[in-house]
Amino acid sequence: MVVAATVLVLGAGAFDPASAVADAVQRWHGSATAVATGGAGAPGTTDPADDVGPPPGATAWRWPVAPRLVRPYLAPPTPYAAGHRGIDLAASPGDEVRAVADGVVHFAGVVVDRPVVSVRHAGDVLSSVEAVESPLARGDPVAAGDVIGIVASGGHCDGGCVHLGARVGGEYVSPMLFLGGIPRAVLLPTRRG
Repeated sequence: MVVAATVLVLGAGAFDPASAVADAVQRWHGSATAVATGGAGAPGTTDPADDVGPPPGATAWRWPVAPRLVRPYLAPPTPYAAGHRGIDLAASPGDEVRAVADGVVHFAGVVVDRPVVSVRHAGDVLSSVEAVESPLARGDPVAAGDVIGIVASGGHCDGGCVHLGARVGGEYVSPMLFLGGIPRAVLLPTRRG
């Protein structure tokens, strides 16, 4: 009975994850659309692979710490739903954290219970790193590769990490858009024993 009721509610069009993702994609612009749709491309494009990369006016990023991904970006189905609005990179407390691109410090301080540094870049792009302690202040200029702080103890990863977030025009996007893009998925044949 419960299963039938659940199917009935979902079948009646209550929450459709595909529609929610499509709605979120429509709020994004430019090449961010390709990332959100897994390479489906923005409306009117001929080759989805052409859209993978930074938005117009933005530049490619450098890794803030060694590129060892511990947790990928997970777009939420709606703006206020749960998700993972960034990527986690393995790091240890005390490791140096570097600016991903030229920009100006937008924020350096504590959010909730962890230190955060946000940098505004060209193309209405904002990067943020946490848990990162920094001597910088709002308005300080930074160049790509400059040390902007050190990994702090705590954060949301067991064993330490740096959370790297990206926003374009105020909307969260995958930082991988700026770190070499998101390669197309390639299906490999299975081997039968």
